[in-house]
Amino acid sequence: MQARESASVAKMWTYVVDSQALEARVMLDDLEGVDARTRELALVVIALAKTPMSDGDCQRLDGQLAQLAEGSDEIAARAHYLRARIYQIQLATPDYARAEELYRSLARRWPQSHWTQLGMVKLGLVKLYALKTPADPRARLAEVAKLLEQVTEPTLRRDLAMQMGWAANFYELPIDEYLPYLIAADRVGGMLGITPDDLMIQIGELSFRAGHLEQSRAYFERFLAEVVPGGRTYNVQQRLLEVIAKIEEGGPP
Repeated sequence: MQARESASVAKMWTYVVDSQALEARVMLDDLEGVDARTRELALVVIALAKTPMSDGDCQRLDGQLAQLAEGSDEIAARAHYLRARIYQIQLATPDYARAEELYRSLARRWPQSHWTQLGMVKLGLVKLYALKTPADPRARLAEVAKLLEQVTEPTLRRDLAMQMGWAANFYELPIDEYLPYLIAADRVGGMLGITPDDLMIQIGELSFRAGHLEQSRAYFERFLAEVVPGGRTYNVQQRLLEVIAKIEEGGPP
């Protein structure tokens, strides 16, 4: 019975995480044996999924999360993380400084928690784009690189590395300053929002532009070997021929 209850609770959280508020609420009402803290947190998350939300709603829910975060268990860590998310994305005018403060305190209280790891990724986005300081893009990346050192979960390291690569591209930094981040993300694989096919082409093209011809060749050949032929196959084949020609001409190594 306990195993079935645990599986049911896990399924309920899947609904919650996927923002299927109605399904989660129905399932939560049907579940038996769910402890009060889990139920309260689930109800807060369901409420956060509703739109539109006023700042008053956010403040009320933040108060509930603050009480839940006073504990020392996983529910508390999760609640603390959600408080930071309220200030980052839920308010009409985000309070990024407050969000950073909460992510930092999350890391101090639960350094090994999954929610801290996830929080470092979210904080990375805040520091890459939202905070006014430091203004210099390289300084922003240097600060986020320190966050990356704290992330040990491979998929979360991948996500943050990818965001660092995209941010450096956005700030028009030299390719060699961000290409390693994209390669690191590719090695983990399983990206959401960008297919492995897209990333292979991107790395192959950037490597070509940066003069890393053998690396470019390897990525384009991998694309042709791994991806089902489609609309982009011809273009990749033609680009690969250019790369090979450049290599044979004795171009940059």
